[in-house]
Amino acid sequence: MTRHLTPAERLASAEKDLLLEDIADQSSWDRFLVEQAVFHYGTRHDEWSANDLRDVLPELAHGFLGAVINSLRTAGVIEHTGRVVPSTLGSTHGHRIACWRLSVKGLVIAEQRRGRASQRQAAA
Repeated sequence: MTRHLTPAERLASAEKDLLLEDIADQSSWDRFLVEQAVFHYGTRHDEWSANDLRDVLPELAHGFLGAVINSLRTAGVIEHTGRVVPSTLGSTHGHRIACWRLSVKGLVIAEQRRGRASQRQAAA
């Protein structure tokens, strides 16, 4: 037997869908910026969290940083270290967040990007 959603549950679901649409509508530039921060930070530190990236990124739409991190995790570019730290974002009230590192795949991509940037600089 199928359970029917209450009006409050339907509204919460609709609000969640709107938030996901907002995140998906972010410009490719914002996504590129977050990805670059992950590669840059990940090549210089053994592990990092969203706290570290928020400190070096301009203010982004709510949830966008997490969406990019999740996308990179799903693609195998980053991997969870097994550690968690409290969030420094005030609105999260210290909620625990994951620590990450670049995977082997992520390190290869970062090195390829660094090589292309060096080639462009040499050509200029």
